[in-house]
Amino acid sequence: MSEFDVIVLGGGPGGYMAAERLGQLGKSVLLIEKASLGGSCFTVGCIPTKAWNQSVAMYDQARHSAQFGVTAESVSYDWRVIQQWKTKTVSTLVGGVAQVLKRLKVKVIQGEGHMTSPTCVEVDGQPYEADDVIIATGSVPAMLSIPGAQDNPAIIDSTALLAIDHVPERLVVIGGGVIGVEFASLLSRLGTSVTVIEMMGEILPFMDQDLAARMRACMPDVDFRLAARVESVDGSTVSYLRNGQRESVESELILMAAGRRPVVDGWGAESCGVDHSPAGVWVDDQMRTTVPHVWAVGDVTGRSFFAHAAYRMGEVAASCIADPQAAQAAGQSMRWDTVPWAVYSTPEAAGVGLTAVECANRGIEVASSMAPLVLSGRFVAENGLSRAGMVKVVAEVDSRVIRGIHMIGPYSAEVIWGAAAVLEMEFTVDDVRQLVFPHPTVSEGIREAVWAFPDRKRNGRA
Repeated sequence: MSEFDVIVLGGGPGGYMAAERLGQLGKSVLLIEKASLGGSCFTVGCIPTKAWNQSVAMYDQARHSAQFGVTAESVSYDWRVIQQWKTKTVSTLVGGVAQVLKRLKVKVIQGEGHMTSPTCVEVDGQPYEADDVIIATGSVPAMLSIPGAQDNPAIIDSTALLAIDHVPERLVVIGGGVIGVEFASLLSRLGTSVTVIEMMGEILPFMDQDLAARMRACMPDVDFRLAARVESVDGSTVSYLRNGQRESVESELILMAAGRRPVVDGWGAESCGVDHSPAGVWVDDQMRTTVPHVWAVGDVTGRSFFAHAAYRMGEVAASCIADPQAAQAAGQSMRWDTVPWAVYSTPEAAGVGLTAVECANRGIEVASSMAPLVLSGRFVAENGLSRAGMVKVVAEVDSRVIRGIHMIGPYSAEVIWGAAAVLEMEFTVDDVRQLVFPHPTVSEGIREAVWAFPDRKRNGRA
């Protein structure tokens, strides 16, 4: 008989959520984490950047409050205190996870786990047996192989940037994805001269390109250099090729923001025969790997690098382990097309589902409609007309089933869960038109966008 029902290897969002749900279901669980509960999300990712974002937002609002009849004189920030707020926020949440796991009787061991078989994980020479094992080893920042980048003290990753003791005067960001855009937005609002070098023709390549372009235009303090390929780094100077011309930019710090890569080595994938590649551990929609009773959740799968996706993966795996028949009857699985995303920049952005381009690539005939957030009374009262906001709805032409909802503007990340529910329930444009949205709210932008969607054609006429 195994010592535990389930061993969870990794205490990030996917791992600790799986452990929590299994504990709630009465399973005996061992959670192994080599660093800190909460993983990269809590310590060097989602949470510390949001703590920064709150401080920067308050500073930015104070500097621009005169239009609202409030004058703040000699506004300044104290970087030391901002970093203290970040640390306090992180420690509070990590402590909260620890308390929940303790209450659910989940055994937590700090150490580096190594799978010696599909049912055994070893920590510091001590073997632990379980009926099932969940791999949740997460991801680390991806570092590009650029000449001159190795052992260069000017080049840092997102983890190192979060630990800086002062705000840099100049920052070059290599990569215009979520990490690069969020840090560019944060530091540019504190006065840093920021240049973002992105290889693709637009930032945030997963985002609806109409909204991505609008979002970039709303960040005038950031110098975006698109369709630019970095060729080398010489000290603190980055050289790149753009439009056939070689250009360069000098900086105090260079942030390598080329995304994250799954941690697929060092924990025993080979010894237990789990199918994997540098892109991640292979899983099905119930989070099973190719080895029976071995599961994987979160960033290590390479399927999605958002913490909320990891949470759901952990819940799906826990349900399927605890009661496979009930999980199947309840339809417990990952529905990848309805996992929302969010970018916590200024302006904020969020979306769920497919873009019009993605629909076209799948052979789905769709139409789109957009509505500006200036139609929302709350948006205008809180922002005036100086900030951009937009909602875009993508729906099938014939069935009018909504396939994507995309937003830029304040509260986008708070609203998008409702849009995810719309896609999960396969609502049509007409279904959403019948919903009652509270007023005044930014969420009313979704209502305005569905009412802007073209009506069916009748007798050849609209």
